[in-house]
Amino acid sequence: MQKIIIQYFFILLTITTLSACSTTAFNDLFQNYNQQMYQVKQAQQQGNFQQAIDVIKPRNKNDNSYILYLLEKARLAFLADDTTQSQNDFATAYELIQQAEQGAKIELSRSVENVTAAISNDNSLRYDIELYEQSLLHSYQALNYLAQNNLSGALVEVRRANLVQEQALADNVNSIHQYQKKMMDQGVSIDNLNSQFPTMNNAIGNIKNGFQNAFTFYLSGLLHEIAGQKNDAYIDYKKALEIYPDNSYVQQDVWRLANTLKMSDDIALLNSNLAQTITENKNIKKQAQGQVMFIVENGIVASKQEIAVNLPIYTRQGNMRFYSVALPSYQNYLTEYSPLSLNFQGQHYKSEEIVRIQSLAAKQLKDKLPEIITRQIVRLLAKEELRQQLARNNGELGSIFASIYNMATEKADTRSWSTLPDSIHVLRLTMPIGEQQLMLKINGQNQQVKVSVKPNKVTLVKLTAIGAYNHYQTYNL
Repeated sequence: MQKIIIQYFFILLTITTLSACSTTAFNDLFQNYNQQMYQVKQAQQQGNFQQAIDVIKPRNKNDNSYILYLLEKARLAFLADDTTQSQNDFATAYELIQQAEQGAKIELSRSVENVTAAISNDNSLRYDIELYEQSLLHSYQALNYLAQNNLSGALVEVRRANLVQEQALADNVNSIHQYQKKMMDQGVSIDNLNSQFPTMNNAIGNIKNGFQNAFTFYLSGLLHEIAGQKNDAYIDYKKALEIYPDNSYVQQDVWRLANTLKMSDDIALLNSNLAQTITENKNIKKQAQGQVMFIVENGIVASKQEIAVNLPIYTRQGNMRFYSVALPSYQNYLTEYSPLSLNFQGQHYKSEEIVRIQSLAAKQLKDKLPEIITRQIVRLLAKEELRQQLARNNGELGSIFASIYNMATEKADTRSWSTLPDSIHVLRLTMPIGEQQLMLKINGQNQQVKVSVKPNKVTLVKLTAIGAYNHYQTYNL
């Protein structure tokens, strides 16, 4: 009897490790990703970005989390001003994402992953980069190109980012409804889920979806305007305004280009809705000589956490039982950040939030819960069937071994791009030409910034504020 049990578990573990050929990938089945990234984020929080890169566990190309590994490295290299390494890792990640979206070859490899996932957990599946993560990949790659004075390369990246969001807008609703139906077919209703799963509504806020972000569109608008493509810039500024309507800097740019392009219908609408912003903008334009644009990254996005939820699930025999399942979740609060502030020529300016990445992540997860739970139900039923079979063939000892294995592998998939900022602000103002010394205040700390303002040009300042760490980089566009 013991020999049969040992043989069974040898087969079970062999199947489980088919897609986990490295030690890191095998550990993914038994240790949550947020735990693996703890030391990385601790080093990032202190501004030790090279140390953070060094403590990331290496992954090979066959690893299910390899693309995510590249994104974490690329982001940290970006923070460390290692543009070349960041650019290379982002480019490789993009190529692999493109490959993963193609054809039968990838689907064939998925069959092995699905067998593994059926008796382990979602960590054995390839991590598909979330849509908001894809758009941010291209946004940061665009900034890498700007650091090399390559505007054309940056424009390619923001167009790719916009394409991701446009395609997602068309596909998202149908996908959500499809998995909601599959989940309900398994006996779990939306009401059941909402009653058991902790709310993330405070973290989500008022955003419409988890894949469109105003920052990406605003950056795209800025770069198109610099390239002299005012119509394209206007379209992107308007998309940013639709997503984040209360940001006064976006309002100003939409109004300004509406007048430049003589968009009479839009002017009439904006004139009635943005009267205060328009007045302020007119006063600024009288002394306009050059533009300074701040992009302010605040904090680090929170990681997913594992929670246990009891759900009523119908067995294959038609009996309803309650099962405890491990699911990913996000904290239900948003960290407050003080805006970047500065005084210049008697005027006080403050940055304004343009995207809360934590909200995008929470909304994306909420929309995917029916898909995640559907897989969990199938997995639970398969595991339970195996346990019963072992109990019939090997008695109580077989049931005990199966139960221990099931408990050990009941892990939520907490993977996400976890080195991203939590929130991004923007601030845009006009200044006289020449060298300007600015004293900024961010998170209670003063930061002196030197910028070179050129006539009818934009100087972009990327400011990163993580805890007590502040750092800025300038781009002359």
